[in-house]
Amino acid sequence: MIRKIFFILSIYTITVVAGGCSKLHERVLDETSSTGETEKEVAEGLIAPVYAILPGLFQHTQLFALQEISTDEAILPYRGGTDWGDNGIYISLHKHETTSADPNVRNVWNNLTQGISRSILAINTLPASSDPNAALFLAEARGMRAYYNLLCLDLFGIAFQKDDPKVNSVVLRGNDAVEYIKSELLAIEPIVRDDTGPGRITKAAVWGLLAKLHLQSAVYRDIYGSPFNFTGDDMDKVIEYCDKIINSGKFQLSPEYFALFDDANHTNKELIFVVDQRADLNGHNRMAYFSLSGDQFPLPAYPGANGTDGPGITSDYYQTWAQAYAPEDPADMDSRFFKRNLDTTLTCVPAADFNIDRGILRGQQYGLIRTSGVFEKCDNGDMKVGKLYNLTRNRPDLPVYFTENIDFTVAGSNYNNGYRVEKYEFSKGSVSGRNFGEHDIVILRLADVYLMRAEAKLRKSAGNEAAALEDVNTVRASRTARVIPPPLTSMDLDLLFRERGFELYWENHRRTDMIRFGKYEGAWTEKTNTDPQKRIFPIPQNAIDGASNLPDYLVQNPGY
Repeated sequence: MIRKIFFILSIYTITVVAGGCSKLHERVLDETSSTGETEKEVAEGLIAPVYAILPGLFQHTQLFALQEISTDEAILPYRGGTDWGDNGIYISLHKHETTSADPNVRNVWNNLTQGISRSILAINTLPASSDPNAALFLAEARGMRAYYNLLCLDLFGIAFQKDDPKVNSVVLRGNDAVEYIKSELLAIEPIVRDDTGPGRITKAAVWGLLAKLHLQSAVYRDIYGSPFNFTGDDMDKVIEYCDKIINSGKFQLSPEYFALFDDANHTNKELIFVVDQRADLNGHNRMAYFSLSGDQFPLPAYPGANGTDGPGITSDYYQTWAQAYAPEDPADMDSRFFKRNLDTTLTCVPAADFNIDRGILRGQQYGLIRTSGVFEKCDNGDMKVGKLYNLTRNRPDLPVYFTENIDFTVAGSNYNNGYRVEKYEFSKGSVSGRNFGEHDIVILRLADVYLMRAEAKLRKSAGNEAAALEDVNTVRASRTARVIPPPLTSMDLDLLFRERGFELYWENHRRTDMIRFGKYEGAWTEKTNTDPQKRIFPIPQNAIDGASNLPDYLVQNPGY
């Protein structure tokens, strides 16, 4: 029998906010005989809300903003002088001038702490369940608590240790936080299964998170250190856990790179851990429309579903591609850079065959022609395709022609500035065209595992360049569906950092990678701040205010 749970967390312990847009609801649990719920429904009703935090956390203005717009990869100016102004928060993120009142920082904090609190509710309630899956769900809840804490440590420099709902969380920093998260993942490794992914915690997900923890632990133990102390023991553990994943035989590198980000990616064999966003789980496709022009309409069925002229990539990041393949065009050399779906020589395309290009979009854009809110059609009923202009921005004279230059000046922040990224597919099965989507958002995939193993091999005291090179070239050679990137002939940490930028762009890795590789204090477009205290974000001021009756419970990070 499930006894009634009174689960109260004070704001100074862990901030709890109201649930988001997911169909998976938290439940107030009472005797199953009085609620009519079966043990199975009760157990699933406890674990489902733990995972349901992820779609909101991975929205374009939350984790992506903190992990990408704060780096040399993405930049979001005031489009046309007004759009995406948001009181300058995206400019501040990029320039490393974020404050403790930043709403995106606050929303990420709230989602992470709510994820931790939901995990604790499940951990404290599931032991009383007689459902056969209760022990597995309990292990998954501990795994998700560890994952939320890992993100909290990465972003804010702290983790919360809490088992008893009636006592305050212990705030952990540095090595204490690393060891706590590690112990939680190790405790569940024997219990979680290997066939319930990729949308749930599995053995491979645990191994991947442990590899990430060990790879980054030198940073977490001494966040302001210079240089970081990457120990041989940690690198051996990275290699050990990556070996477990690779040698399991359960995962395969995807021949088509962009299939990893298609609507139907849930069954892609490269994916290890994802945000499950299949249509019945009420996902969103905002990662698909965020960077597109307001005059790019990817779906013939939805004349109101367009882009939003959000972030572009910096010229600094683009030049890493251009210089790597000069004098050749990277689009002709590396299938990860671009996939052409739209034949611009055709003016009439059947609606079922229309797909926009994917990857890094440059130059003149073509697409569906919309007039007075309706797509134009050819005489045979096909969709009319042609050059796009900024009609939705009341600039019919301005072509949708993406240029390399993008910055915070008036000239550099117009609607056409900056090459754009269309990595995730614009979901055809969406019920609204714009606000929902079916693709899973990638948290961990096999290519990242190979690259982590390569990095660990390089960072060991007797660095194994040949073995690292083999891992990197394994990933490159796997993309056989179109043009295969040529193999590299040498390998060092700078090349590996560049390769992670090629393979994992727009996937919420860049800030973490830049810090680990000692590049986050560098200079790039519109960013000159060299303060190492900006490696982590401020704890939201409202969280500190809420803890004011507990002196020194939540201490603001230095520099804020």
